[in-house]
Amino acid sequence: MPPVAPMLAKLARELPEAEGFAYEPKWDGFRTIVFRDGNEVELGSRNQRPITRYFPELIDPVRTSLPSRSVVDGEIVIPTCGRATEGLDFDALLQRIHPAESRVRLLADQTPASLVAFDVLALGDRDLRGVAFAERRALLESELDAAAAPVHLTPSTRDRVVAGEWFQRFEGAGLDGVVAKGLDLAYREGERAMLKVKHERTADCVVGGFRWHRKAPGEVGSLLLGLHDEAGALHHVGVTSSFTDARRRELVGELSEYRVEDLQGHPWAGWAAGDGGSRMPGGTSRWSAGRDLTWVPLRPELVCEVAYDHLQGDRFRHAATFRRWRPDRRPESCTYSQLEVAAPADLAVVFGA
Repeated sequence: MPPVAPMLAKLARELPEAEGFAYEPKWDGFRTIVFRDGNEVELGSRNQRPITRYFPELIDPVRTSLPSRSVVDGEIVIPTCGRATEGLDFDALLQRIHPAESRVRLLADQTPASLVAFDVLALGDRDLRGVAFAERRALLESELDAAAAPVHLTPSTRDRVVAGEWFQRFEGAGLDGVVAKGLDLAYREGERAMLKVKHERTADCVVGGFRWHRKAPGEVGSLLLGLHDEAGALHHVGVTSSFTDARRRELVGELSEYRVEDLQGHPWAGWAAGDGGSRMPGGTSRWSAGRDLTWVPLRPELVCEVAYDHLQGDRFRHAATFRRWRPDRRPESCTYSQLEVAAPADLAVVFGA
């Protein structure tokens, strides 16, 4: 079978009311298509790039748990500190994409990954992509009945009430939300044919700078967001880039009076040169894929309200969505204390749901 583009999901704000859906936890890791042909195992990324070398500890478990000739869709995740009781660690996953094999091997030993399987696309000579999901799920359950950690079969339910409970309970284990799949849904490569229901919260953030749009020079691409810690230091927590073309042009004028040429005194002055750190607004790293991360500093006086799904450490896991300016809020009032933190959950409970 040639490379497969994973089937994707479009965002929904509520679980569907209609019948005929299966619900699964939404895992927060690296999407992968696993190809096994006897002893040969290949892990492909969401972008159909090989990532096998970054997760050597998964090869033997895949040979043990997956059918000898099969193609399986799933997610690579890393439990915090290698223990399923402490949730998922996405930062540990990012560390794996490293050019040095010795470094990858060391991390594979220190923070071993797990594979969570949630669909099967081929068994033997049978291509299952045109088969309804209900049948594919039944086949996957049968084939992975004896699977052992670190290979897991994702939980699944057809009960909307149970799915709603998962949505609330499992966030503290690092899960993103819930995915809804039509029982009669064929595997539609590259299409947003499923539904994903994610958590959304709002926060008031300081705007400490912006980046120009990479495809439209002269238009604002994203705003750099900050929050104060208990000591009053302003930390870069993420970006918001959800603007129309017209709004990007308007922002140029709105931000002009706040631009500063001299970084002296700016809370992020030390980041201007960049030190290779992916957490710095002006830094570059292997995660930036060669993108220009140059940023324009602003006096940290503007406050905006953004919507976000959840935190990864002390940063927004994904880009936040701009809601509105907040001229009634003082920048120093924008602190981490306003953020809602999910109650910790046992990842082992998720695996066993």
